[in-house]
Amino acid sequence: MVNEQVERLQKQYGKIISKPEVTKTAEVNGTFLDTAHAIDHKTTVEITKIKSKKAIDLFVGKKVGDTITLKTKGLFKEDYLLSSSLGITADKAEKLNIEVDFTIQESYERQPAELNQELFDKLFGEGEVKSEAEMKEKIKTDSEKQFEQQSDQKLLNDITERLIDETKFELPSEFLKKWIQVSGEKELSDIEAADEYEKSEKGLRYQLIEGKIIKENDLQVQFDELKEFAKGFIKSQMAQYGHMNPQEEELDNISTRVLSNQDEVKRLSEQLMSQKLLELYKEKANLKTKEISYENFVKEVYG
Repeated sequence: MVNEQVERLQKQYGKIISKPEVTKTAEVNGTFLDTAHAIDHKTTVEITKIKSKKAIDLFVGKKVGDTITLKTKGLFKEDYLLSSSLGITADKAEKLNIEVDFTIQESYERQPAELNQELFDKLFGEGEVKSEAEMKEKIKTDSEKQFEQQSDQKLLNDITERLIDETKFELPSEFLKKWIQVSGEKELSDIEAADEYEKSEKGLRYQLIEGKIIKENDLQVQFDELKEFAKGFIKSQMAQYGHMNPQEEELDNISTRVLSNQDEVKRLSEQLMSQKLLELYKEKANLKTKEISYENFVKEVYG
């Protein structure tokens, strides 16, 4: 995974070289078209991600302006690529078995960027990484953090579901249905109110359970820690856009602006409280650690 990420970054920051003809390693900009199935979508196709050998042979050697006809079934190595390439839903793509036209508008290859200090500074900030080995270690560390965050979110979701399922108490359902019926901009019918109540019942239950846990364990969000939390969130957002090492003064100024917005204060406070609850659950719940492969991790986290 680390090696694949290095290759992706080299391609992303490499040079784009236009090609008069499509090659086996080219990326091709063009439009998929099939009027019968309402497909008219501009996209980029990476030849290396095509599964069908026949489709690869149809692409190779073609020039700008050429149109080729491709079978949708088994076209790409990854199933999700078909829906994104055709601009249709995943459900529709899964059942699709037709021929579509693809008109080539541009063909190019990416010359990978060299693994040198210039690239390291662009990716991680000046002087933060000084060699390929350090780059790989940084990618490994960042990936581990990401997996930990996803694992924590899965744990929080599972505990929430367990608490809702196992904490039995009655809600004043008739009162709540009547309140839902008249509290919105438009008054709902009895059936609509009952439907809305059914959708929100779990959320209402968890709000009450969560409130009791917070009160009994004296969990609080102080402004100073909220500001530090906001700065951490801002820093991670900036890193996604290549700004790896913002100054403390810059983070202070941005966090002050963010926290002047009451909606942002509410959103960040809820996220920080979720973090505090997660720490509480890790400390007090009877948890067991399960080690699994990456493939099974993806299945566990994303279903």
